[in-house]
Amino acid sequence: MKISAVITLKKDVLDPQGKVIHQALDGMGFKGIDEVRQGKYFEINVKENDPTKAKEIVEEMCKKLLANLVIEDYKIIGTQ
Repeated sequence: MKISAVITLKKDVLDPQGKVIHQALDGMGFKGIDEVRQGKYFEINVKENDPTKAKEIVEEMCKKLLANLVIEDYKIIGTQ
């Protein structure tokens, strides 16, 4: 089963990469952008048929390795 997870910096953490992307987009003529926040996206194939259990496995991965919980949040966004 494929599970997707998105890792982003917490709202109160400065995002220098997002700032550079925002400036680059502005320089390319994309106006009206308030803010850009960048993050990490993972698609993980888990050998588990139960969607609830598969989600729990990926959530544990996020807590233990994929996300730095001091400065990052994570969100499990889907199962396939």
